[in-house]
Amino acid sequence: MTAKLVLASTSPYRRELLGRLGLPFSTANPEVDEVALAGETPTATALRLSEAKARAVAPRFPDALIIGSDQVAEMDGQVYGKPGSHEKAVEQLRALSGKTVNFFTGLCVLNAATGAAAVCGVPTLVGFRELSDREIENYLHREPAYNCAGSAKSEGLGIALLSRIHGDDPSALVGLPLIALCELLRRQGMDVL
Repeated sequence: MTAKLVLASTSPYRRELLGRLGLPFSTANPEVDEVALAGETPTATALRLSEAKARAVAPRFPDALIIGSDQVAEMDGQVYGKPGSHEKAVEQLRALSGKTVNFFTGLCVLNAATGAAAVCGVPTLVGFRELSDREIENYLHREPAYNCAGSAKSEGLGIALLSRIHGDDPSALVGLPLIALCELLRRQGMDVL
């Protein structure tokens, strides 16, 4: 298969992950409103947004396979998005201290030529250690993870905040589940190897 591959994201984390596969690809900003719908569960939000992102860029790439992804961090029905500021990150990390959080990553591969989309979700359960205010402040000063759901970058220093990670795909926690992606691409006739 010689279809063009497009990542519907401007995330540097997702771009780096997709680059690991060694396939040529383009990126495009999907410009999708990421607000959850009324009554929508966090997992349903991630699945819907992953497909919405792919469909948003499809008109610009009519012969491409388009990858959309979205992640929601959820604990006890509360969603923890990108904090955007130091104060919100401190608040999030205090709330997550000593708790287990589900980082649910939605993934979509859309065949723009046919309009057919394959969508799946990959959960990753992350246990946070009991964190002191000093640890939280030291972490955020060294690695200001203000653009990461849950305020921690597991691929960086944020790993020191955690007690365990349980999931089927380690790349899912960073934002693009490569194991699931390889399978969805194979189904579209694109052999990664």
